[in-house]
Amino acid sequence: MNADAQPQRVIITAGAQGLGRAMMEAFLAQGAHVHICDINPQTLADCKKAHPSITAHLADVSDPEQVAGFMKAAIAELGGIDVLINNAGIAGPTAPVEEMPIEGWQQTLNVNISGQFYCCQHVIPLMKAQRSGSIINISTTAALSGYPNRAPYCASKWAIIGLTKTLAMELGEHNIRANCICPGSINNPRMTQVIRNDARATNRSEEEVRQNYYKQVSMQTFIDPEEIANMAVFLSSPLAPHVSGQVISVDGHTETLRS
Repeated sequence: MNADAQPQRVIITAGAQGLGRAMMEAFLAQGAHVHICDINPQTLADCKKAHPSITAHLADVSDPEQVAGFMKAAIAELGGIDVLINNAGIAGPTAPVEEMPIEGWQQTLNVNISGQFYCCQHVIPLMKAQRSGSIINISTTAALSGYPNRAPYCASKWAIIGLTKTLAMELGEHNIRANCICPGSINNPRMTQVIRNDARATNRSEEEVRQNYYKQVSMQTFIDPEEIANMAVFLSSPLAPHVSGQVISVDGHTETLRS
């Protein structure tokens, strides 16, 4: 960060663990002031203990009233908002469409897309007033091609791309950028659980499923959370002043989601 620049004020949803925590730590390393929310009180407390400089709030982004409380607290703590990272999301159920539980469909869309919409509604007026801001929405490479047995997840993540493109069009004249990062398969416990669920749903071994994921990627690799964090920092930095409306994959180049 330039010595003369003011520290960025950053809000990250689901920021206490996994990909969200990696992004939180990356922004802290740049000198930013960061406020996070998470749905797990113990994880939130552990994260706050490890990083005492952050501020934090317990919130479920699928609930608009909880989002309102979280955003009010975050903006009061930070004194404003420069960067919003909509990271909160769930994997949802694994099943063919005709067997998909309605509750799982609704919950996945409520968290993955409605949660992002609610958060954007709160920060946009402030960003417009200051004529600057960066909104980063986290989607997935599965949103670019489809994903068998994961219809709620794929549909919600595809919708994020549409939301991002619309935000970029509406907010560009106000000098506000909106971009979407599509991570590939990430090296983390959540991906391990996804593989386990996929193996059960398709009657395959976990190792077979894992190897199939590798085969779908040109570079035959999973992605470290820090790689996504670095992209988020770049997109919010002065190095990307006119990067907006973009859907950027960090994935080693996904070729296909079918074996």
